[in-house]
Order: sequence, then C-alpha cells, then structure tokens
Amino acid sequence: MNNFTIDNPTVVHFGRGVLTDLGSTVAKIGHRVLLVYGKGSIRRNGIYDMVMQQMQQEGLEVMEYSGIRPNPVVGDVDMAAEAGRRFRPDVILAVGGGSVLDSAKIIAITIPVKHTGWLFMSGKAKPVSAVPLVTVLTLAATGSEMNRFAVLQNHKTMEKVGYGHHLMYPRHSFLDPSLTFSVSREYTAYGISDLTAHVLESFFGEGDASLSDRFVYAVIREAMEYGPALLNDLQSYPLREKIMYAATCALNGLTFYGRASGDWGVHAIGHVISLLYDTPHGATLSIAYPAWLKRLSLRIPDRIATLGQNLFGVTTTEQTIEELERFFRRIQCPVRLPDAGIGEEKKAEVLGQMLKNETDGMNHKLTEEDIRAIVDHMFTG
Repeated sequence: MNNFTIDNPTVVHFGRGVLTDLGSTVAKIGHRVLLVYGKGSIRRNGIYDMVMQQMQQEGLEVMEYSGIRPNPVVGDVDMAAEAGRRFRPDVILAVGGGSVLDSAKIIAITIPVKHTGWLFMSGKAKPVSAVPLVTVLTLAATGSEMNRFAVLQNHKTMEKVGYGHHLMYPRHSFLDPSLTFSVSREYTAYGISDLTAHVLESFFGEGDASLSDRFVYAVIREAMEYGPALLNDLQSYPLREKIMYAATCALNGLTFYGRASGDWGVHAIGHVISLLYDTPHGATLSIAYPAWLKRLSLRIPDRIATLGQNLFGVTTTEQTIEELERFFRRIQCPVRLPDAGIGEEKKAEVLGQMLKNETDGMNHKLTEEDIRAIVDHMFTG
C-alpha cells in the first residue's frame, strides 16, 4: 500500500430529525449567514422553512443566494462571492445536492480574494483562507458533504474540472434521509449511478489496497441491493437512509486510503457530455463507464475480472461489463448516448471536445485511439 494520512475534519450529523441542531451549530460559528441553494425546490418541499426557522430561533442574520444550477457554473460562484464580500458572512450555509455544495465550497474560498473562482479551478491560484461552511444535504449522490472537492464548469473556456483543498471541507454536514423524499425517481437513480462510479474510480486508481477494495465492493453491493428497492418505494426512510450513507462513504476517502490516486478518467469523459448537453452527471457516468471498461479490457483484463468475480460472481471481463450494464439498466439509467437523447449526428462534436480537453485518467492514460474507441462504444456499444 501507499503511505497515507487520514484527516477528515467534517462533523457529520446523520439521521431523522438532526436538523434540530442546525441553528445552534451555525450560531457557534457566527452570526451572519450566507444561505446558498438551488432554483427553489427547497422552498416547494418545505426544507427552506425548516432551515429558516432554525436560523430565526438563534437570531441569525441571513442573506440568500439562490439559483445554483444542477451542473454548477463558475459565473454563479463569482456572483455569489461578490455578494458575500459585501455581506461579509461568518458562515456559509449550503442547502441542496452536490451542485450546491460544490459551488458553496468554491464560494467559501473566493470571498476572501478579489479574483474569479476559476483561478482556483485552473490551478493558477491557491486559497489562503475560507469562510466556514455548513451543509444540509437534500440529494444522496456526490459525497460532497464529507470531502474537500468541488467540480465546476466554464462555458467560456468549455471546461468542466474538479479542484480540492483542505480549506474546502465542510465544518458540519447535516444528513437527514427524510429530506430526500421529494427527490424524483430519475434523480434518485442518477445518485445511485454516481456513488457507484465514485468507488469504481477508486478501484481503478493507482496502488494496491486490498481493504479499500473490499470497501468498494461493500458500497456497490449496498447500491445493488437497496437501490432498485428504493426506486420502487421512494418514501421508504430505511432505504433512503442506506443509499445516503453509501453515497457519503463512496467519496469521503474510505475507498482511497492506501492508493496513490483514483483514476477519474470516466468522470473526465462524463464532464464533457454534461458540458456539451447539460446531461445530468449521474447519467453521463452510467454511459461512460461501460464504454471505458470495454476499451480498458484490452489493457487491464485481470483487474476488471476481479471486480466481476467479487461483485457478480462472474469470471470474465465481458461478463463483468454485461452485469454492470444490467445494473444500470435495472435502475433505468442510460448506458448509451442515444438513451440520453444524444444521437449519432453528435459523434464528431463529442469526439472533438474530448480531444480538445485532452480527456484523460490519472492512472490509466488515454490515447487518441482510446478516446475514439470509447466514443464509438458510448454511441453503439
């Protein structure tokens, strides 16, 4: 195994009713609160009222910034950061799914500076401080509630990239599975695809870590056992609970310890698709992973077969890929680009953007020939 350090400072409050401690927790950090959320679903489902009641009970001063998009963009981050500089918050409270939480992380490190948040994303600047962040999760998918990473897209540069820094860890994250009851079947399924892809990125990363491999199998087994059941009973608290916990564990470091890195090539592929067509993130991953595996089966057949043996009880790369596709289909996620409404006439555009963005993995490097083959697989299988 590679050497590693475990340092995850996020305090997670998990379970039904944990929001009763939200106000007092925020108040211990500061009085002025910048509330960040999406396009209004939390107002319709009552979560906004619950959060504001907590703030009012503590006499906290709240400024709101709403409108964060499902595929978050740097423009929203910069506007929120500018508003934050004027308001001078003591704490940021992000209420939403991964897009809101990711945006809030970059807002937190951008408020103390005078430049665009994209300088962090592009590696041209490093954060020096951050406004403390508290999160309330409303969608089980990205694991952003317990890690230091964020993803943003920039339509001017036509890039969607990730960035991470220790200052971006949330101080506290509140995870009440009942807050996800209003999430649609479609987006619940995308969350299950997303958490599955996260642990696969770890599994195909650099380094030998057998216990981390077993954590990967365990998380995917949770998704396979409870995911389809949840999609047939969206109001089940026990099932929402299991998937929310699995999504958090999928990207809180648990499956990465002992490795030099994950791979993240499949995420890079998915980012291009969502950048071009605003396709939901989880849907891009259920499309990209089988295609990537088909191409990489020429290079790492034993690793893919090991995955299949431990998850599905099969012995070949072909069977492993078939079983993974079957699982994605079972939760009604797309496995080809046409399934997501992206026809063959878009092939040149997809390929061109992937080549322009130099789409690649951290462990398994992709040649132009690899990318061309992966694009073909995403369209035709």
